[in-house]
Amino acid sequence: MRLFGAVLLVFCSVVFPAAASCDYPALFNFGDSNSDTGGLSAAFGPAPSPNGETFFGGPPAAENLGLPYVNAYLDSVGSNFSHGANFATAGSSIRRQNSSLFKSGFSPFSLDVQSWQFSQFKARSQLARQQGSVFRRLLPEEGAFSTGLYTFDIGMNDLTSSFFSNQTVEQVLAGIPQILNEFATAVKSVYGHGGRYFWIHNAGPFGCLAYVLERLPVKPEEVDPAGCAAPYNAVAQAFNEQLKATVVHLRQELPSAALTYVDVYAAKYSLISNPPPESGKSPRDRLRRRADGEWYAHGARVLMCRPSRRIIWDGVHYTEAANRWVFDQISGGAFSDPPLPLRMACTQRPPVS
Repeated sequence: MRLFGAVLLVFCSVVFPAAASCDYPALFNFGDSNSDTGGLSAAFGPAPSPNGETFFGGPPAAENLGLPYVNAYLDSVGSNFSHGANFATAGSSIRRQNSSLFKSGFSPFSLDVQSWQFSQFKARSQLARQQGSVFRRLLPEEGAFSTGLYTFDIGMNDLTSSFFSNQTVEQVLAGIPQILNEFATAVKSVYGHGGRYFWIHNAGPFGCLAYVLERLPVKPEEVDPAGCAAPYNAVAQAFNEQLKATVVHLRQELPSAALTYVDVYAAKYSLISNPPPESGKSPRDRLRRRADGEWYAHGARVLMCRPSRRIIWDGVHYTEAANRWVFDQISGGAFSDPPLPLRMACTQRPPVS
């Protein structure tokens, strides 16, 4: 898997204005490339073009130009953490990878590492704030850790990396419980540090991604009407069912927490199965990779393919327009359990099932 640069989830830019019910003073995010705001670029060098060209107008690892996005924890230059921090990096998984970044393309910053980074950030930020001056302006107040929003969007790389290492469907399914045990450990660690409001995304339909369709075997009869590989999507759905059960169990263990489970899979599959007219016939048809590694659609380099009218721009990641559409669908609560809008996710505790 090639690593791609920062791909921002739109919620990182919109949760901070005053909300009707919840006024989150900070956002702390854990995840992979779906919500990386420059972490991997800070650690291993700027992501190559065309990453960020249509969204930022420049390299994705550049300073955020004053936009209210959450800075990457690993980005030490020009960052403002007063509204939280982003621990996500492209290629991250819940479980540690048995390979290096340069061999497999998967990040060494697994969820347990991101959890450790958060723990350090909380402790060191408060020590630094005691020095006053600029530190008080650039670091969150202590109360932000108990009233902030904690978002998780991670897990798909655990599934795809297993398939890319030649595991069978049965083997991948057998590994899901351990993966989710590690996920639960990370959530409980954040809770132990005062976190109370959790917004947890499930895994998307990775059987609809061109890079999966190109790398993994798919029989013609396994392709669904949307052009997606049904067996791989079935694994994502199995993961999601167990993730939801994990969230239910966490509600019992963490009675003071408000945990919202968000069915991003349903929102994304709805978009893919009912695509805009100009987005192509199927995931495989819309985007193919040539031998040189560049992604092309209908013979044109992906950057020239009117990304505002596309769903996925590189065979892996959703365009800015698609991310915004998905966010608009999930932020109202229609895809959430309990069915609360994002802005009300802190107002009541979900019922313990």
